[in-house]
Amino acid sequence: MKEVISIEELQPLYDKSIECLHCKQTSTTKKIRSRFIKVSRYDTDFCPIYENPDANVLYYYIHVCRHCGFSYSEDFSRYFPPTTKEVIEEKICSKWNPHHFSDVRSVEDAIKTYKLASYCGSLKKEKHIILAGIHLRIAWLYRFQNKQEQENRFLRLALQEYEASYSSGDFSGTQVSEVRILYLAGDISKRIGNTQAAIKFLSMVLERQKHARESSIIQMARDRWHEIKEESEMGGIAANA
Repeated sequence: MKEVISIEELQPLYDKSIECLHCKQTSTTKKIRSRFIKVSRYDTDFCPIYENPDANVLYYYIHVCRHCGFSYSEDFSRYFPPTTKEVIEEKICSKWNPHHFSDVRSVEDAIKTYKLASYCGSLKKEKHIILAGIHLRIAWLYRFQNKQEQENRFLRLALQEYEASYSSGDFSGTQVSEVRILYLAGDISKRIGNTQAAIKFLSMVLERQKHARESSIIQMARDRWHEIKEESEMGGIAANA
């Protein structure tokens, strides 16, 4: 007779087997059961704030191969451009001291996995939109720790990648739309104190409002715009609308 497990006995974390994109060997990683994932709110750059900090999906977003060290998210392409496998073998695998991140992760552990994935992604020549998402999530993790300087550092890196993605169009075919990229570029610019860049990107969002399907993002862009205007007026500087 099959044993029935009650919700009280069910644990938030479970083990998931993954096959490394690079070496094809199998490792395990922790994942959080969907029924335990509860978001209380989102920051203006879409950073999720979870009701239970211990059930933070962001901590387990990156897979780290315990065998070769290659680190990646499910958004990574399975395709490796010519010579990138050799470069990864030289720069990462040959220097990897086999260990794993398959246990419960702290925020510090999570940051390490993202930084590994950022390095692996750059060596693999992943799309700018993928690298932007990794850098943005690192900034969020530092935000949880109230480390403003490090948060801003990775917000700047994320912004660079979002701008490169927009310029190259490599976001096409992904779940990230043009309006979302422009909004994020505007919100990030505002957060790091670059008001003129924020106005430019947010204006580009509002210019597309007639054709955009994401009405919530349009409203968020409008809100950010009004915040900038109010802050400028309070500072005695007339906002250039």
